[in-house]
Amino acid sequence: MRTSAKTLLFSTILVLFIAFSCSEGEPVTKEGPFNISELAGNWEATSAYFSSDDGESNIELIGEGGSVTMAIQSSGRFTMTVNPADRAAYTVGGEMFWEIWEGQYLFSITWNDYPDDWENYTATLTDTTLLISGSFGTGEYDFDNDGTPESTTLRIDFIRV
Repeated sequence: MRTSAKTLLFSTILVLFIAFSCSEGEPVTKEGPFNISELAGNWEATSAYFSSDDGESNIELIGEGGSVTMAIQSSGRFTMTVNPADRAAYTVGGEMFWEIWEGQYLFSITWNDYPDDWENYTATLTDTTLLISGSFGTGEYDFDNDGTPESTTLRIDFIRV
């Protein structure tokens, strides 16, 4: 009888653990203040500000002669090419969606380099423009070109091309 009680207790704990582990975290959706599918297409940055979290380094990439372009699929998957004037271009990508947190829609990106995490941004969309800005730690840029990107805040203004 003791084995049956232990088995029952273990089974109950296991079921509760699985139930709580599999419960939904923060809900995510592709529909929010604007639908993610509305972003589909090609975009070119008119300004791209990166500021190190310590405030010591800043760059406006477009003003320095660089470029940033982005191709977005209707699913929210995207590829962004960052082309600084002083070094080789590189590509980053990920997926855009809305996180619903405490009744608010937060524009969010899961970056391919960090697939188990996402960052929240401010995003504004019109027919021809997209503004994405983030706070501390929502971006990376290698200010000193040593191969190690530093944590940044960012603001990128895009136009649809």
